[in-house]
Amino acid sequence: MSKAIGMVEYKTVSAGVIAADAMVKTADISIIEAQTVCPGKYILIVTGDLSAVTASVEVAQKSHGFQMINSFVLGNPHESIFPAIYGTADIDDISALGIIETYDASSIIVAADEAAKTAIVELIELRFARGMCGRSYLMLTGEVAAVEASIKRAKDAIMESGMFLDSAVIAHPDKKIRDTIL
Repeated sequence: MSKAIGMVEYKTVSAGVIAADAMVKTADISIIEAQTVCPGKYILIVTGDLSAVTASVEVAQKSHGFQMINSFVLGNPHESIFPAIYGTADIDDISALGIIETYDASSIIVAADEAAKTAIVELIELRFARGMCGRSYLMLTGEVAAVEASIKRAKDAIMESGMFLDSAVIAHPDKKIRDTIL
C-alpha cells in the first residue's frame, strides 16, 4: 500500500463538513486540514493509503458534488509537500525563487507535486486561499535552471484545468527580499 494525499474543495462550509464526515466514515484516513478559506469556501486535505484516500475522495465527490469546486488524489506525493503545507520547511539557501499562483486551493498541491518531482528544488511554502479571495500560491527554491524547469512543469500541469493564474522566477533574489518575504 502506498501513501497518498487527497483534497476536496467546496463552495460552501456545510457541504465541506458533510463531505468530511462521509470521508472519515468511508476509509481509514487522516485529516491534515479541514477549514474555511476565502471567500467562504471549505477545503479538506487528507492522507493515508492510496486506496483509502481514493475511496474517501470518491465519496466526497458524490456527496454534494454540485457544491464541489475541485478535487484530486495524488499517489506517492513528494515528501517536501507536507513541510510546505505546515509551514515548517527549513530552507538555508535561496539561489532562485519560484512562485506559482492558482485560482483555487486544490490545484496548488498538484502544481507543487509536479514541481518537486521535476528537478532538485525545495518547496518553501504552500498557501491555501486564506486572505487571497480563494487564490493559492507556492514558493520554491533551488538552482535557477531547476526552478525554471519546475515552475514550467507545474504551470503546464494545471494550465488545462484553467486554474493557472501567474508564475515568476527570480534569479538570485536580493537579501532584503529573502529576509522579509521568506
